[in-house]
Amino acid sequence: METKFEEALKKLEEIVGQLESGDVSLEASLAKYEEGVRLVRLCQKKLEVAKKKIEILVKTKDGKIKIEPFEEESARKRPKGSLHPQGVPRSAERSEGSGSEGRKSEK
Repeated sequence: METKFEEALKKLEEIVGQLESGDVSLEASLAKYEEGVRLVRLCQKKLEVAKKKIEILVKTKDGKIKIEPFEEESARKRPKGSLHPQGVPRSAERSEGSGSEGRKSEK
C-alpha cells in the first residue's frame, strides 16, 4: 500500500521529535534518520507530482477564461487579471482596500 503524503509527513514529524529528544540510542537514531530521509524524498516526490497537476485559470484579452498548466516562471509573469493557484485574482492580492483585508499578500 502506498503511503499518503499526510501520513509520511506525520511520521517524519514524529521522527524529528524523537531525534530532538535525545532519548534514542545512536543505532536507533541512525535508523530513524535514514527513515526520515526516505520520507523527505517521498514527500518531495508527491509534492512534485501535485505541482505538475496544478492548473491556472487565465483570462484572455477577449475576456474568455482558459486553463494553463502551472509553471513557476510563468506564474511570476502572468497578466494582472489572471488567477494564481489559490484562485485569488493577482490584481486583488496587490490592491489595498478592495475587500482583501486580513489576507496576506504572497511574495
